[in-house]
Amino acid sequence: MEKQLTSDPRGHQLTNINVWTPDSQWLVYDVRPHGGSFTGSTIERVNVKTGETEVLYRAGEGAHVGVVTVSPDQPARYAFIHGPEKPDAGWQYDFYHRRGVIVSEPQREEAVTLDAMDITAPFTPGALRGGTHVHVFSPDGSRLSFTYNDHVLHELAPVLDLRNVGVALSAHPVAPPKHHPREYDGSHFSVLVSQTTAKPQPGSDDINRAYEEGWIGQKGYIKPDGHRQRRALAFIGDTLSASGEKHPEIFVVDLPEDDADYLKAGEKPLQGTPDTLPAPPAGVKQRRITFTEKGIATQPRHWLRSSPDGSQIAFLMKDENDVVQFWTVSPNGGAPVQISYSASGIQSAFSWNPDGKSAALVCDNSVMRLDMQSGDMHRLTERTEIAPCADAVVYSPDGSQVAFMRQMGEFAQIFVTASR
Repeated sequence: MEKQLTSDPRGHQLTNINVWTPDSQWLVYDVRPHGGSFTGSTIERVNVKTGETEVLYRAGEGAHVGVVTVSPDQPARYAFIHGPEKPDAGWQYDFYHRRGVIVSEPQREEAVTLDAMDITAPFTPGALRGGTHVHVFSPDGSRLSFTYNDHVLHELAPVLDLRNVGVALSAHPVAPPKHHPREYDGSHFSVLVSQTTAKPQPGSDDINRAYEEGWIGQKGYIKPDGHRQRRALAFIGDTLSASGEKHPEIFVVDLPEDDADYLKAGEKPLQGTPDTLPAPPAGVKQRRITFTEKGIATQPRHWLRSSPDGSQIAFLMKDENDVVQFWTVSPNGGAPVQISYSASGIQSAFSWNPDGKSAALVCDNSVMRLDMQSGDMHRLTERTEIAPCADAVVYSPDGSQVAFMRQMGEFAQIFVTASR
């Protein structure tokens, strides 16, 4: 049932979510000329019916681009990582030297920088001091989430440059003074919404890394008091057990409904200081919702993904037999629920069917449909000696197809299969 869409001798990389255009007709990807290395200069798309390919954006001046996602609304907007132009010995691509950009239909004439950069104190609220990664539009397309690393603290002491989760708010452009040649304006107001510390207290809810986030629900989720929380993110946070072992757990952060509230500083400055990270807006505080025995799984690498109605956050965790399974937990907390009972274990990241009844993932070297009610697995592709790539298994917006990648010799190629 599967169909190969690309075959040219380059690596083709799908992001783990939002890789389909809203009409379910095109898949967006970046190109890795040398296999897995981040060295591509184009963002492209392929038509799933005709196999036609188009270049959406071509970087210049030595910059590399990748990890593209699509907005949920029309006309489509494409968000992706952009590395520095004219890289030199003092400023090259790295976690803390990259930015998000957006290219919009129908012009595709330029890439608009998403997050402003200001690395000269005093810093600018709404601007960042480092690099952003995996930019994912919210379900209504009004903002994006991202992960972040800080240039200022990396220069001070690399151990202080902690991975965090942030949100970029549209319609609030930021223009820092630009005292450094690598500073620039941004089209969005960017803030961090997670809180990390270089020295978590063992046995506490402190974390030293926030990552692999996902928006909760198409319209948020219902809290225990019946109130609808319209916007929220779930992410993985690395805690320390009482004995000092790393325990990745699930955290939730509820976000303001009013755009103006993102602009209000809390106890610490939004923009950070020369020796502290940027801080969340007033009233934005992360909340731990899992308290597992050994922590959730981080291999295979996956991103937390919510059911469309927001009632369940899906993640991977080992069962009592040490096999990685698919689990869910309410954004309000409570005991995790095991959904899959595979003998061989889940092998990939995953996505939900838009109808909320199933998830697509790799298991037993096949792309599978996991029924959320029964826990049954249904093969969507035949079992192969080499499993499909673990990075991305993504339902189309209309729920009819699943996109994934296979390693074909030296290069990853893009495939689709029917979801039934």
